[in-house]
Amino acid sequence: MLQDTFHRKHDYLRISLTDSCNFRCQYCMPEENIQCMPNRHLMQVEEIQQIAKTFVSLGVRKIRLTGGEPTVRKEFATILRNISQLPVELSLTTNAVLAHNYIEDLKAAGVRSLNISLDTLNPETFKKITKRDQFQRVWDNILLLLNEGFRIKINAVAIEGVIEKEILDFVAITKDLPLHVRIIEFMPFQGNHWNSKKVVTASQMLQWVEAQYDMVKLRDEPHATAKKYKAIGHEGTFAFITTMTEHFCGDCNRMRLTADGKMKNCLFGSEEMDLLGTLRKGEDIVPLIKTSVMRKHAVMGGQFKTTYKDADPSTLKNRSMINIGG
Repeated sequence: MLQDTFHRKHDYLRISLTDSCNFRCQYCMPEENIQCMPNRHLMQVEEIQQIAKTFVSLGVRKIRLTGGEPTVRKEFATILRNISQLPVELSLTTNAVLAHNYIEDLKAAGVRSLNISLDTLNPETFKKITKRDQFQRVWDNILLLLNEGFRIKINAVAIEGVIEKEILDFVAITKDLPLHVRIIEFMPFQGNHWNSKKVVTASQMLQWVEAQYDMVKLRDEPHATAKKYKAIGHEGTFAFITTMTEHFCGDCNRMRLTADGKMKNCLFGSEEMDLLGTLRKGEDIVPLIKTSVMRKHAVMGGQFKTTYKDADPSTLKNRSMINIGG
């Protein structure tokens, strides 16, 4: 088992398959002409499997495939099938625009739950955020996935100027659909023009919901990043991921692997371990994995000394979200 100096056990690995995406959301991929990594810099299919297998041997029990958008990688189905051979719970984060192409692959791989990024329920706003006119395709695929028996979590970033108008709409869709909506506080990454004044806090949003709905607080799962609620009489749930206002670092069990094979022990951490480069030299990657976990900071990658309100984004050292992986 991988354990850090704060006695946190790490058994959850998020693997980014690509830094490419078919959407252009500003908080994740700021520039339309962003340059993606050449293929030779990416982990190849066999390398992904070998690294994942090593993590599993060290106690990892859950793997989530992410991107970029993982389904744009041409070997996606093969990678999915390969990882499914490992004794892990396998899940996926996607924008769902191509999900209809992979229903049978997901079922065969034993995937039961998908996180779908959807920041608005308004088609015109969707087009402005993503620079793509694909809302209906995404929504149709969400309904398709539900109909096929998948558990669906919708991840919506609380974008200032958008979420204020739509938070009640997101709660409303949980009335008759068994969706699990999660609203994420706006987080700082390279190039996304973050500042603390743009953070719409979970407490603010909760007040807006409480004014309109009778609701109950649900029990949160171990290692949960989301604080979960349910409107009375609704099929689904809604939750807030309070990364900026109330971090959940105390029992974090997550590790990340970027598409170019760098290990990050925290979403906000600046330090990376080059697992892919080490693997390609024929060397053992286990010492690097263990070192990375042992160097994990207590809170937020060691980059937030006080509260988020005092954070200076110009001093934060990290990749853009598209380069880290969702």
